[in-house]
Amino acid sequence: MNGKEQIYKLNIKESFLLSHIFECGQCFRWQKREDESYTGVFQNNVLNVKQENEMITFKGICDKPIKEVVDDYFDMQTDYKDIKNKLSQIDNYLAQSIEYGSGIRILNQDLWEVIISFIISANNNIPRIQKIIERLSKEYGNKIIYNEEEYFTFPTKEQLSKASIEDLRRLGLGFRDKYVYETTKKIIQKEVDLESLKRIEDTNKIREILLTLPGIGPKVADCIMLFGMHKFEVFPIDVWVRRVMNELYIKNKDETKVNKKEIEKLAKEKYANLAGIAQQYLFYWKRETA
Repeated sequence: MNGKEQIYKLNIKESFLLSHIFECGQCFRWQKREDESYTGVFQNNVLNVKQENEMITFKGICDKPIKEVVDDYFDMQTDYKDIKNKLSQIDNYLAQSIEYGSGIRILNQDLWEVIISFIISANNNIPRIQKIIERLSKEYGNKIIYNEEEYFTFPTKEQLSKASIEDLRRLGLGFRDKYVYETTKKIIQKEVDLESLKRIEDTNKIREILLTLPGIGPKVADCIMLFGMHKFEVFPIDVWVRRVMNELYIKNKDETKVNKKEIEKLAKEKYANLAGIAQQYLFYWKRETA
């Protein structure tokens, strides 16, 4: 796919920092450039984003008008200033984490891509996850030429269904190859229908369905709901989140003994329907300052 470059400039005074957005663990296809800009591929778009003080320049090849693409993907309709004000009143710890990660926004990512990406993320580090997803995209996605460079879209479920377990193993997925293969098969055969899933309001029901997919445990299911479905009330718990919640509130001498249910109950009581956004501030703060 080739197309004409589109450019869109936006003046944003707060709640938008590229490093916070792209390095808080929610996405894997954005690369930092030497000029401090980031280039990424999402759906059928290749975008370069550069921030100079309050002026943000978006440019790239998009399958729709670039303003429409940017407004949707970067969740421009959500008032993060209001969210931060509400969360900051809960306690000083959260206020401090919000100040540290003040530019975070939850991206509107494609549900299918998020499902496969977070299956790949299990027991994995970010550079390795990025390389695996890049290889998958190069092998099965569509090519886009932008600024004389080749980019590849994340493969659709139909494209990925052409891969055998052996093909996936060759691309370095490790033990996850079988999970990606079987999950793709279940989604292709509509044992789990993603369009129907999007229409379900109840997060417990969605989680129940996601847990039927191979390679998806409770943490990955919650990441999928937060990053692929904008369910702000879920609170994914990984080692960093368990650590920060224990250090700030629970104070168990052995953090490995801290019960996940205890953390979930605490998050629900303190953060209510904004728990997922609170989690992102806490996670980013704890991981970056460790």
